[in-house]
Amino acid sequence: MNKIKVGIIGSGGIARAHAAAYKKLPFVEIAAVADVVPGKAQEFVSAEGLLDAAAFDSHTELLAERLDAVSICTPNASHHRTTVDALRAGKHVLLEKPMAVSLDEALDMVQAQRETGNMLSIGFQPRYDPNMKRLQDIIRSGRLGNVYYVETGGGRRRGMPGGTFIRKSLSGAGAMADIGCYSLDMALNALGYPRPVSVSAFASSHFGTNPLYHAEAIHFEVEDFGVAMIRFENDMVLQFKIAWAMHMDTLGPTMFLGTNAGLKVLPYGSGPWSGVWDGSIGSMTLYHDDFGGLTQTEVPLIEHRLDLFFEKVRDFAEAVRDGREAPIPGEQILIQQAIIDGVFRSAEAKREVSVELPVYA
Repeated sequence: MNKIKVGIIGSGGIARAHAAAYKKLPFVEIAAVADVVPGKAQEFVSAEGLLDAAAFDSHTELLAERLDAVSICTPNASHHRTTVDALRAGKHVLLEKPMAVSLDEALDMVQAQRETGNMLSIGFQPRYDPNMKRLQDIIRSGRLGNVYYVETGGGRRRGMPGGTFIRKSLSGAGAMADIGCYSLDMALNALGYPRPVSVSAFASSHFGTNPLYHAEAIHFEVEDFGVAMIRFENDMVLQFKIAWAMHMDTLGPTMFLGTNAGLKVLPYGSGPWSGVWDGSIGSMTLYHDDFGGLTQTEVPLIEHRLDLFFEKVRDFAEAVRDGREAPIPGEQILIQQAIIDGVFRSAEAKREVSVELPVYA
């Protein structure tokens, strides 16, 4: 069987993770790497031992090659143009999160996917954790009854990145998109991605712009904290809160309140950079009434040693090989992008704003 040929666009740290995963798959060949910094792609090819891979200084040159798929590992602001170009060049796309920096960009990306028929999958590796799947099974089983309120998000006591993450021209947003997208996906995926109708939000950057807390404060252009109340078509509401830094140990658990039961979920890990949903689950507790009294049940967690990042890349590569649909379709994550877009519009306007999506979303 012929190997599928993939290219990697962007050659930073996340690209190394993609390369490491692809190299474990015997049916995949990394055939090309591109980076806009002259010579950086060639350095990546040499460092990763990709002796047969071509190196390019632009993604358009790479897309002219005969490739089946690409991993896009560039700064957020270039996700839109690179993805649309790749799809229209006949490549399947595995795109690192967040999907885009605006709703308009995300809509254009989904439209390109629909018109070309090529795959657009977004990289949310926590979905491959068995306990995340168990969470989804509990919610979708109907055990909670009608879920009417959800609270999700996470907060690092200290955990502000620097570099491209804090420059709006490159990242488009801060904590909301960087780590907030994980908590939104965890909750919304379990709920079947209901459609939002409005958002009321607040955002700030008190820590990032203060040199007492950030070495690059002079360059800090994005939010380090945000909170929002989101209403959905099914009359459910979701409170979303996220922080890169704060004077607090936690912003609380993720909670699903239903008419028959409630579920409290805590993230895995500890320390100043923990408290967000970019990994596994620490505990799940079901609150319900049984035998005439208030009852709570600890949900057993599944022990595993899965490399979630590898599972994400493998699933995408196998979908390309087998002609399957996108494992995490862009059309679904478009809903999340609409929420984040609404958060920023509401925070700027200091009032509730409506969220409108096309019928196909």
